[in-house]
Amino acid sequence: MTSIMTNTAAMAALQTLRTIDWNMEETQARVSSGYRVATAADNAAYWSIATTMRSDNSALSTVQDALGLGAAKTDTAYTGLEAAVEVVTEIKSKLVAAREPGVDKEKINKELSELKNQLAAIAESASFSGENWLYNESTTAPGVKEIVASFNRASDGAVSVTTLAFDTAESVLIDTQDANNGVLTMGFEVTQPAGATTAVATYFLNDVSSSTAATGPEVELTTTMSDDDLDGMISAVDAMLQQLTDSASTLGAITSRIEMQDEFVSTLMDVIDKGVGRLVDADMNEESTKLKALQTQQQLGIQALSIANTNAENILTLFK
Repeated sequence: MTSIMTNTAAMAALQTLRTIDWNMEETQARVSSGYRVATAADNAAYWSIATTMRSDNSALSTVQDALGLGAAKTDTAYTGLEAAVEVVTEIKSKLVAAREPGVDKEKINKELSELKNQLAAIAESASFSGENWLYNESTTAPGVKEIVASFNRASDGAVSVTTLAFDTAESVLIDTQDANNGVLTMGFEVTQPAGATTAVATYFLNDVSSSTAATGPEVELTTTMSDDDLDGMISAVDAMLQQLTDSASTLGAITSRIEMQDEFVSTLMDVIDKGVGRLVDADMNEESTKLKALQTQQQLGIQALSIANTNAENILTLFK
């Protein structure tokens, strides 16, 4: 039926255009944002999961920063320990050389003094971000340092933080408050020759005038010292060297663990990003094709509306 009061064809074309416009607005929003689930209204379940995982990924990014800072601290301490091992090895060689008859012990002792000064310089300078794991001048004894390693979410939604721990009591070389807390300032008890028998003696390497002094004499050479005492000093320095080597090994293992954890966190963040993308990202090829089709439909709808209006005008002219 054709009516001169109501243009049914035009109304139908207009309704079709409204639907096309709404679909175009939705598609354009997806193309411009890159998301097919941008708000909770689009898909509440997927939006909730994506929001939670993005929050966790942000926490993992902070963990990665903490691992980088921890790696810098452990690398600094390890570099200092490695240098200290080389110097103590040189001191041990000097003491062995002093054992030879006729050697000028005073001259060797001057070399030992410079090597000790080098050890003090290494320990004091091995600092990063205000932390020094080789040199302690605080009244508080060296303790455990923790490095944030991971952010975890359990199946029940509970979250937790995992840390890597290193006891700096194993790495402190010099303690200006309590000499017994530093590898180079503490006394090492050894068994040394005493004529036809043996005796127990204690020696320390660096005298830094700690508030609490070390037990025993300092490792130093004099022209009147006995070969037995020199043998004891060599044994004490060797014990120090063994402890330094053990500390460096432990620190090296921590450094390796940090590197592995950093790589894992980086990979985990990429996987989470990819998983979230599968849930909420728009398929740009599909959305672009859909947008082009809607634009074509819009043009056809406009033409249909124009034709419907033209037909109505033609009928109205018959009554003029």
